[in-house]
Amino acid sequence: MTSDSKAAIVTGSARGIGKAIALRLAEAGYHIVVSDIIEETARETAKEIEDRFGVKTLVVTADVSKAEDAENLIKQTVDTFGAVDVLVNNAGVTRDNLAIRMSEKDWDMVLNINLKGTFLCSQAAAKVMMKKRSGSIVNISSVSGILGTAGQANYASSKAGVIALTKALARELGPRNITVNAIAPGFILTEMTEQLPDKVKEEYLKQIPLNRAGTPEDIARVVEFLISPSASYITGTVIVVSGGMVM
Repeated sequence: MTSDSKAAIVTGSARGIGKAIALRLAEAGYHIVVSDIIEETARETAKEIEDRFGVKTLVVTADVSKAEDAENLIKQTVDTFGAVDVLVNNAGVTRDNLAIRMSEKDWDMVLNINLKGTFLCSQAAAKVMMKKRSGSIVNISSVSGILGTAGQANYASSKAGVIALTKALARELGPRNITVNAIAPGFILTEMTEQLPDKVKEEYLKQIPLNRAGTPEDIARVVEFLISPSASYITGTVIVVSGGMVM
């Protein structure tokens, strides 16, 4: 690893928005830690990154809701690349249902992965970044965490929590020259959203002034900006990337 090389961890990066972020940061010259619970797909993504951009990759299978997995993720990154320069907390799940019908199991799963997982990975990474007195953390929230979404009480709550966590961490880590920001995507075309009924997609599009769904690359470009020198004076901020759905 050369002195000017940096390492970026992207959780939930085997596919979707996480994969787009990993590819974008690899193109920018970062060595990439592909972390996901889907090991086979994660390895395919890592190979694609190496073949296309020539950077080094590391695959770490991790359940971010478990402290030991989060700590191991950071340890393996430091052992391989010497530091953690960037952490993108993207791993997340949905278990949608009306609140009155939502099971405690589905509530706990979504909060544990989306919010607790973001906390655990940030906590482990911050310990390394603080010693180096530099680093960037970007948390992927959602417009659901701003608006609230019917049928997503668990998801909306978890993503609202991510926003509050982002601001708290920004205050705590700012004195050590570590920036912490969040992105709140709107309706983004991924494997998950492509499976929605056409009627649901049409209703989403009616709410978007730009009259199109977003792409994973739309989110990846904002991540690249937030970890760049151009954003060195931005911290504790939530950038909404929704085509105008949320203003």
